[in-house]
Formats: sequence, C-alpha cells, structure tokens
Amino acid sequence: MTAAERTYSWGHQRRFNSYSEYFRKKFGGRVQKLTLDAGFTCPNRDGSKGKGGCTFCNNNAFNPAYCQPEKSISVQIDEGIEFHKKRYRRADKYLAYFQAYSNTYAGVDVLRERYEEALRRDEVIGLVIGTRPDTVDPEILNYIKTLTKDYYVIIEYGIESCYNATLKRVNRGHSFGDSIRAIDMTASRGIRQGAHFIIGLPGESPEDILAEMKIISGLPINNIKFHQLQIVRNTIMAKEYLTNPEDFRIYDLDEYLELMLRILELLNPAFVVERIAGESNPGFLLSKSWGLRYEQVLNKFEQMLAREDTWQGKRFGL
Repeated sequence: MTAAERTYSWGHQRRFNSYSEYFRKKFGGRVQKLTLDAGFTCPNRDGSKGKGGCTFCNNNAFNPAYCQPEKSISVQIDEGIEFHKKRYRRADKYLAYFQAYSNTYAGVDVLRERYEEALRRDEVIGLVIGTRPDTVDPEILNYIKTLTKDYYVIIEYGIESCYNATLKRVNRGHSFGDSIRAIDMTASRGIRQGAHFIIGLPGESPEDILAEMKIISGLPINNIKFHQLQIVRNTIMAKEYLTNPEDFRIYDLDEYLELMLRILELLNPAFVVERIAGESNPGFLLSKSWGLRYEQVLNKFEQMLAREDTWQGKRFGL
C-alpha cells in the first residue's frame, strides 16, 4: 500500500482527522457555521471575576460585518445565509455558531430563548456554543442535553492553556481545574464538546506546549481547535507587546507549522481537528500577518505532513 492509498483510523486518507471530512461523512455534504453575536459578556469583563476581559481579546478582529448584537438572532441568520451563499454556494445546511464572548453566561431562560430562536430556522440543523468552562453548571448542561435529541450540538470551550500561570497572566479568570470540571460534567451527559487552545501565549516555550498535548490528549473531548497567538490592536496585550516585545514569541509560518506537526503527532487520533491556525483581518493585527488565507496555510501544512510521512497520533501515548 502506498502512502497515498493509506486510510487512517478516522476513515479517510487525509493525514489528520479533518473537520470537513467528519461533516461530509455525518451529513452527506457541506455544513457551514453561521457566526452570531447574541449579546453575552464574560465574567472577567462585567466585574464578577475581573475587568477588561482576556488580554488578547478583540472580537471585532474575527466577527463578520453582519454579526452585531443589536440585531436579532433571526436577522443575523438571514444576513449570514446571504453572506455565505455568495462565498460557499454549495452550503445549504447551517450550524448557528454562538461565538462572541461567553454564550452560556446567562440563566437557562435566556439561553433557551436565544438558542431556540436560531433552531426555528429550517436551514439550521444545530448549534455550536462557544463559551468559557467556568460559565456552565448542571442546570445549563441538562438543558443543552435536551437539545441534542433533535439537533447536532457541540459546546466549544475556550481552554487556551493547561498552565494556571499562563491563564492568570492573560487575565482569563479561571483555572485549568475549572476546565477539567466543565469537560467532565459535559462528557458525563454525552454532550459533544470541543476545546480551543492558543499556541504561543507569553511564557510558554515549544517544550511547554508539547507537554500540554499529552494532557489534552487524555481529556474526554471530541473536537479540537488551535490558533496561533496574534497580537490584535486595541487589546491589553497589544499595549504589553509594544512595551515589552521581548516577552512575546510570534511564530513565523514555517516554524509554526513545524511545531504544529509535532503537536499533531502527539494528539489523540480520535479528536476531530477543526483548525490548525487562526485567521484575523490583517487590519486588526499589530503583529505581522502571514499573508495567506487559512486554506493556503492548511495546504502547506498537508504538504509538510506528506513530505515527512507523518500523521495525527503517530506518537500518541509515547
């Protein structure tokens, strides 16, 4: 069998457990996320745990123009479908992606109103709920569990790092222990869940990051998403970067992909990999842009995997 003919444990020939292939197999075609801003905030913004939010955060850097909290959920869905029909003409099924800030940071009555407004649309077949691990509790998770009977639902937890010193430094307002508790509560209810990590947060070396992968790979999660650290304008981190640039390591594309290759080799092969890198509007970036769209970055990465004849999980458990 040649390398090109090899089929991996996830059932296709790509060298990682691809998000697009997962959806193609599950739904028989393309499924597109519709980003929504439902007007939530975060406990490290409203004063319950802190002020200012995460030092790296500026939601305007990645929100599409139609995504504005003063618009209703229904209006945002209408405009989002129109936006994506022009860009992805094959898409006819959508997931309502509650992305901005912490989308479980409210009472169940509020969550029910906003989630179910999205689910009333025939084109919307499920929810992606982006949130922090310290803003879920048994009541919220029990409600979300009821939605999974009829819809595809995944909770996407922003974990960002396994190191409490890092989480404190970026004003995250929760510990890695909070992440573990949320992940365990979610897994115990059979709710699909994903985890988001930022690669290159200040104070973390490549060795620290690789050590995290062994921890992460033992968690009962389903999906995983990686973003490289980007210094975004109008953030606390941007001010820190301008004052002390030596405290930050901003990876260029080639060295980031080399590190991501090593990450992927250690990663649990059962995890669906949603993204290996982030993409922000270059106009918002203070740090240097790679100058490529995500699809181009991914293509370069897959060429590297083929050249090195490696794949997700090759060193899993070692």
